[in-house]
Amino acid sequence: MAFGWIDEQAAARRRAGLVRTLRPRPADSPLLDLASNDYLGLARHPEVAEGAARAARTWGGGSTGSRLVTGTTELHTELERELAAFCGFEAALVFSSGYAANLAAVTALAPHGSLIVSDAGNHASLIDGCRLARGTTQVVAHADPAAVRKALGTHDGPAVAVSDTVFSVDGDAAPLAELALACREFGAGLVVDDAHGLGVLGEGGQGAPHAAGLAGADDVVTTVTLSKSLGSQGGAVLGPARVIDHLVNAARTFIFDTGLAPAAAGSALAALRLLRREPGRAARARAVAADLHARLTAAGLEAVRPDAAVVSVRAPSPEGAVRWAADCRAAGLFVGCFRPPSVPDGISRLRLTARADLSEEQIERAVRVIGETRP
Repeated sequence: MAFGWIDEQAAARRRAGLVRTLRPRPADSPLLDLASNDYLGLARHPEVAEGAARAARTWGGGSTGSRLVTGTTELHTELERELAAFCGFEAALVFSSGYAANLAAVTALAPHGSLIVSDAGNHASLIDGCRLARGTTQVVAHADPAAVRKALGTHDGPAVAVSDTVFSVDGDAAPLAELALACREFGAGLVVDDAHGLGVLGEGGQGAPHAAGLAGADDVVTTVTLSKSLGSQGGAVLGPARVIDHLVNAARTFIFDTGLAPAAAGSALAALRLLRREPGRAARARAVAADLHARLTAAGLEAVRPDAAVVSVRAPSPEGAVRWAADCRAAGLFVGCFRPPSVPDGISRLRLTARADLSEEQIERAVRVIGETRP
């Protein structure tokens, strides 16, 4: 029977407690949200929503084509200019998603004969970029510059190291300055995904590369998403102008994909301008994360110390994590639930978002619910 193997895989997932389901949320959900990636609380901000509406009224519902045909509007280029300037890079290129941006950066910068050195904890989009690239990939130990240096030393030719800046599972930060030094010893490039750093790390949320003194370097390329701190949708690659020009001509997820919808570009631009005007939101997100961690550990829970706005709480098993998250929902708290294969270490956990707009009462309530529902 066609696709008969699907039933076997579905049964295996059920036995392992790894079945995933969609849960549509209403517009006015009563749940306290610690599951989304809306780190700065901007997704529903009136200025951000109006930025989306104004762009839709001006440019229409869609971009109407690929970026190289009709899909580039004046709004797209305005967003690219301001995003590059904010993060400290020479140029930027906007994509329809952060996933597409990562695929573009890795595949276009790792041609045949090159080496890609990839952190073992990297996001799936970077991993897929490595799989699609024509270069050879070597996976190295997590957040280990010495392992990167060793891998680069085995290769004679073009090379690039690839890493998240903040890892999405536990919220730990990569040693960017040390990674850059390792790459420079061998003339290799460094590509980093700042999806969880933009808006949270660096002065006023300018990002992890900016905080590490790497913004604008001619050997560093950064990818970002517009769907987390900026509360919108889409992604971008930032770096030297010649690298961005190369992506325009070589990145398949740019050339053959429809451009980002104007509404998403408009809301991202509005959020970026709001962040520039209110830079304290970044520090507030970090402070909320530290507060959540301190309270959770004081309650006897095993929480990982956050480097940005992600707080991870270990669960006893995949089934235990699912039940814990469900019990939190029943008590009015929405938390993330990470299980294999989403977690590289095989350890299931709850994943909490430390939003900048959380109140003291909401933080206290979240910790109380998590503690009372623990398996």
